[in-house]
Amino acid sequence: MSTDVAGPEAATRPDPGSQSRPSRFGLPTATALVVGSVIGTGVFGLPTALAAFGPVSLVAFVLVSIGALALALTFGALAKRISGSGGPYVYAREAFGEFAGFLNAWCYWITAWAGNAAIVVALVGYVEVFVNTEHQVGWSIVIALAGLWIPALVNLSGLRNMAVTQIVFTVLKIVPLLFMATVGLVFVKSANFGPFNASGTSIGGAISAAAAIALFSFIGIETASVAAGRVRDPERNVGRATVFGTIGCAVIYVLGTLTVFGTVPNATLRETSAPFTDAANAIFGGQWAGQAVAIAAVVSGIGCLVGWTLIVGEMPMAAAKDKLFPKAFLRTRRDIPSFGIISSTVLASLLVVVSYTNFEQVFTTLVLLSVFTAVVPYLFSAAAQLYWLLVRGRKAEWPHLVRDCTVSVLALVFAFWALAGSGYQAVYYGVICLLLGVPLYIWLKAGQREYGGVKS
Repeated sequence: MSTDVAGPEAATRPDPGSQSRPSRFGLPTATALVVGSVIGTGVFGLPTALAAFGPVSLVAFVLVSIGALALALTFGALAKRISGSGGPYVYAREAFGEFAGFLNAWCYWITAWAGNAAIVVALVGYVEVFVNTEHQVGWSIVIALAGLWIPALVNLSGLRNMAVTQIVFTVLKIVPLLFMATVGLVFVKSANFGPFNASGTSIGGAISAAAAIALFSFIGIETASVAAGRVRDPERNVGRATVFGTIGCAVIYVLGTLTVFGTVPNATLRETSAPFTDAANAIFGGQWAGQAVAIAAVVSGIGCLVGWTLIVGEMPMAAAKDKLFPKAFLRTRRDIPSFGIISSTVLASLLVVVSYTNFEQVFTTLVLLSVFTAVVPYLFSAAAQLYWLLVRGRKAEWPHLVRDCTVSVLALVFAFWALAGSGYQAVYYGVICLLLGVPLYIWLKAGQREYGGVKS
């Protein structure tokens, strides 16, 4: 473990909020950050959300995996050109200017804390396999709040503790998922799948709608690029961590979902809050297997929240260094963006309370909102890479240029497709959330007495 987290001398970009330079971690932790941030409780809850579409959603999962890989390659290419933390924010800012960079930072920040709310809602479903089995709303909220604040405390205790926790929890979550995605396939029965397209719409419409939900399970593939300023040799390790993590997650997702679909009847799957638990019980009989999977899901959710809680502070801190977010986000504790973590966890906590008391389909609603606010930065990142290739990439050899442009176009098309498939409600709330950032941008620029990039 000591070989993976370097000392203070490894950093290159000083932190305005700290006297010391930030610690850095290597490829294993960077990959664990990607896998840990991508695979949370979402994968444990998604089969229920996808059951309404039937097995056609597996087609959507495969297509989403291809698009996610294109995005991963795009983020890897961008990280080679642009160093420092911030990911989609710095890519959009470099290509399209400060306002585009701000909107991406704002949108991604919303994705991070709203996504944490969605993750913890799925986590609650598995905790309630053991306690609050009657799903009383008050106790569900208490469990959710604990699930949000424990990872926050882990992060605030320091980067080394966060890195160790992330690696340990990633290993613990991968083992049972790999088991379900491999051995579980032996127990699949075709009768459990139900109609291929159970949505009542066209196959194309069902695939698009299912893809928007499935995309939530890949949010996080960019986390290594967001924390690139903390990664050793980011030009090399960020891209590798992103691609390796995305491929591994895609294999586990598709095969794991196939196992659940084939071991739990579709009608039952639509109603359950812990589909992998039901699948394990169906495979082995009794309750012990399902309870073991539920424990794995809780571990997975906490590990995922540990990674995302770091990211929820890193993105606004990167923007704050460029005076595009309030300077309060520069405050750190033990080289960790403390203000960003605490304020974002407070917002996620409020969203959880509102969701449990106002939304009938809590998980799906939060998922689709998070997908919209995540796709906007993905779209800008793919556009930034394509823009750079068309303007400055002409010196490259033609085969390489054609290959890179093809990947960027695929990532861009995939982002538009996911945006369209997220649904009217998600687009409605997502656009409102996006535009709420405009008054903040005005306030920041007015405070700097700047208009059109010129100080008055």
